[in-house]
Amino acid sequence: MAPKSSDSQSHILNQSDPTTNGSIDPIFHLVRILPYSVLRAPRLRLKLPSLSLPSPMTVFSLVLLTYFMVVSGIVYDVIVEPPGIGSTQEPVTGTVRPIVFMSGRVNGQYIIEGLSSGFMFVLGGIGIVLLDLALDKNRAKSVKVSYASAGVSSIVFSYVMSMLFIRIKIPAYLR
Repeated sequence: MAPKSSDSQSHILNQSDPTTNGSIDPIFHLVRILPYSVLRAPRLRLKLPSLSLPSPMTVFSLVLLTYFMVVSGIVYDVIVEPPGIGSTQEPVTGTVRPIVFMSGRVNGQYIIEGLSSGFMFVLGGIGIVLLDLALDKNRAKSVKVSYASAGVSSIVFSYVMSMLFIRIKIPAYLR
């Protein structure tokens, strides 16, 4: 017996598929053919909206803002809802004194504490960016020296302040 050709097999497959023209349902033929024999599809000349890429400085600003928010502990602040700043009462005078750092609790923070720490981290990152800008060969020497000195000073300042924050937060740290 000779094998069947692929044309006869595809014809059998088309008859079993109800979405092709080989369907035996008369309502399907009416719904498929009748509206398009009277109506025709309009010729639309729609323009696709063109989206331009944001500038590199916009992307850098968004990344830096996101970094600041993550490092500052915005997620912690939203979930736990700590107070913005703490307070303590002096035992001798009885006056209420504001406290910025939640001393002794490593896994807790006031809102101002997180924002100030996040600002110090961002300041150190900006210092690294300024040091990178100081290496550009197309800039004048005075501009390169200004970028380098501003970068080094911001890195040193942010490091010293971050270590001070840690020593306030954990009194016996590195002593």
